[in-house]
Amino acid sequence: MTELCTDGISYWARQAPDRLAIVFDGTDRVTYAELDAWTDAAAHWHLSQGLQPDERIGIIGGNSLEWVVSAIGALKLGGVVVPLNNRFTPDELQYLVEDSEPRYVLADDAHAEPMAAALAGGPGAQGVKQFALSEFSVLRGQNPGPVARPTAGPDDIAQIVYTSGTSARPKGVIFTHRSTFNLIAEMAFAEPALRPGARMIYLLSMSGAPGLLWHFLHPLTRGMTQFYEKAFDPEKTLRRLADEKIQVFCGVPVLFEQMMARPEFADADLSSLELVTVAAARVQVATLQGWLAKGVLIRQAYGMTELGGLSTINPAERALDHREQIGRGTVFNRHRVVRPDGTDCDPGEPGEIIVAGPGVTPGYWRKEDAYAEAMKDGWFHSGDVGVRDEDGYIQIVDRLKDMIISGGYNIAPSEIEAVIADVPGVREVCVISADDPKFGEAPVAIVHGDESLTAEAVLLRCKEKLAGYKQPREVVLTPAPLERMASGKIPRRKIRDNYLEQQKER
Repeated sequence: MTELCTDGISYWARQAPDRLAIVFDGTDRVTYAELDAWTDAAAHWHLSQGLQPDERIGIIGGNSLEWVVSAIGALKLGGVVVPLNNRFTPDELQYLVEDSEPRYVLADDAHAEPMAAALAGGPGAQGVKQFALSEFSVLRGQNPGPVARPTAGPDDIAQIVYTSGTSARPKGVIFTHRSTFNLIAEMAFAEPALRPGARMIYLLSMSGAPGLLWHFLHPLTRGMTQFYEKAFDPEKTLRRLADEKIQVFCGVPVLFEQMMARPEFADADLSSLELVTVAAARVQVATLQGWLAKGVLIRQAYGMTELGGLSTINPAERALDHREQIGRGTVFNRHRVVRPDGTDCDPGEPGEIIVAGPGVTPGYWRKEDAYAEAMKDGWFHSGDVGVRDEDGYIQIVDRLKDMIISGGYNIAPSEIEAVIADVPGVREVCVISADDPKFGEAPVAIVHGDESLTAEAVLLRCKEKLAGYKQPREVVLTPAPLERMASGKIPRRKIRDNYLEQQKER
């Protein structure tokens, strides 16, 4: 027997039973005592369905208390939670089910039909039962006591979180009880704002690593109060930040951009915010400056699912003058920038970021070869390109796979995006590669902006700021906002595929 990654909930239920554990959508408030009893009842429900330690369950649905309770209940029983991306098609869901082989899946009403289609679609998914997430609503208020403590080892799997799968089949990233504990402890050493009683808000989907790992188990193990929203609404979120005195907010650029664009932003009281981080994509300088004018320092963070969602945050003392940097690691997480031969790059020399630390995933689910390719000599190869300065602080350049090679020159899409983002009227931009008969590849900019924005204005700015080989061959203006993944990232490869398909039809 060992500690379970849900034990923190039971501890705080004894230590501070009346403290708020969760506030959902601003109205539904659950104390630690209530959450502990409700998730105990959920564990009994899973037991009644025959769930055994190490067996997997899939969960799909929009953000809800039932999502949280069903997942924690399964973990209390020693089960393995597999979040299913609620934006996936039945074919994509079918692959996740066939790969993870859950004992059963849970779905809310909005996702019951596509989930049922996925289970009926292939021999590897057929026979998997589907239950309604609403089953967990009626368990609220029950207090059956804890289930018999399962036999579990520290390296037993607690969660399998699938990558987004924008370029290949998604890989299931494994988190054990040990690696989960390591992640929780690691950030507690480095960030004093992550303390018992602190108020944290989460605005993205529960289906990825930022949900289950960072915004379920992290805050609830620490005895924090976690605020969830059913869906992101910039006006409502500004009110929530002010009225509830939120202290910790970790998000992606689009969240900050949309809130800053609201007229309510000017008068919003954001003075309670202590730790505010942004990750997943480059944030516009204007956005950083706009929040800083409100007294909020946004610090760049870095991570990926395989690193536990987060592995480094730019220190507050550097974020003002070096806002583009992500830091240089934490107490135990180490980061290097290396050449293809594995030697360390000189300061200012681009190379691949590799990471070693106690929270790095111990493996991919049933993909040992892929893990062996990524994990070499104890260092996880991220596929991200970065540069470090003389003091070891790192700045992200781009993804290795996203680099555009034009006439022998390497072009980072993020560099072009940063220039275009500062053009008046631009709201979102994604730079992709397109085939070019002369240079092999050439950049193309897909831009969403105001009605007054013209492609000529974008091209003119690029000519002013970028070398000729970096200038987009074409600027495509789109009236609709760019698509987002559940993580808040723009799916660059999918946008490129759509562009190429449209080119064929011309």
